[in-house]
Amino acid sequence: MQTVSHLHSSLYFFNRRNTINPDRWTKMQSSYQLHFAVRPSTYKFLMPVPPTRLCAIPNGDDGYPSVPVLEENTNTNHAPNSEPETLFSKWSPPRYLWRALTVPILTGQVIIRTIKGKVHWRNTIQQLERVGPRSLGVCLLTSAFVGMAFTIQFVREFTRLGLNRSIGGVLALAFSRELSPVVTSIVVAGRIGSAFAAELGTMQVSEQTDTLRVLGADPVDYLVTPRVIASCIALPFLTLMCFTMGLASSALLADSVYGISINIILDSAQRALRAWDIISAMIKSQVFGAIISVVSCAWGVTTLGGAKGVGESTTSAVVISLVGIFMADFALSYLFFQGAGDSLKSCV
Repeated sequence: MQTVSHLHSSLYFFNRRNTINPDRWTKMQSSYQLHFAVRPSTYKFLMPVPPTRLCAIPNGDDGYPSVPVLEENTNTNHAPNSEPETLFSKWSPPRYLWRALTVPILTGQVIIRTIKGKVHWRNTIQQLERVGPRSLGVCLLTSAFVGMAFTIQFVREFTRLGLNRSIGGVLALAFSRELSPVVTSIVVAGRIGSAFAAELGTMQVSEQTDTLRVLGADPVDYLVTPRVIASCIALPFLTLMCFTMGLASSALLADSVYGISINIILDSAQRALRAWDIISAMIKSQVFGAIISVVSCAWGVTTLGGAKGVGESTTSAVVISLVGIFMADFALSYLFFQGAGDSLKSCV
């Protein structure tokens, strides 16, 4: 209830603690009294007071608790305060889902920017040196031991069957069609893919990618496109060198341990190989390089959670890259090599 009095034509507010002059106004916390002074009588009016939520906080100044207003309902037209919730209003896609969607989006951006010529060539050359020459040693070493391991299995079985002249052809076909591109891609995924994911993940959590945008540089042009181009160019050459090293190590082991001449191995390999075998290996390695670079970069730029998130993104990027390599290898092999083959007819 509000009390209004009329006295000496003066207007003032008051409570138990203070009195305010007519030219100064204050908002009372609980209820307020508006007085117009009149000699004969006092008029009382009922005025609605907007509801407020209050909480008392001890005040050490005067011994009385102060009552600050926490929330005031200013909704005078009784309209709803919030929009009605829909079915997907509180739903957010899982992290693996929007990360998976990042891969085709990033691939499309790289293709469009490459066609338009928006490529940072200096950074591309640096990444090409990193993916190619710096990865050559570990790739050659891996291929040499894989070739010798397969030679042991093939020589034992083919010698018992009297098919010594077919050993070189079988090894050449196995290396050119499957082993060389897959082994090279696995090594590059472990060495280069993890580095891509860790670098871009660190730049993402430390907001360096936002700094590039502020400086007017597109992170896709500067960071992603050079890595994808470098991987697609370097992996075919690495695959070709790994094929040569694997076949050479197999011939040396067969000659020195099992007594099968190097000339027999190389002649059998020459008879069995076709140009399409080498071309298919190059195509496979290019596809594998694109998978490694795009997945690693996508996982890097979507990293969250600081140093822990960087480690998780790196591990996940390598695992997803390997799974993608094996799936793509099956699809390409099924596409390239259908029907019965006759490559070993001339080696028997």
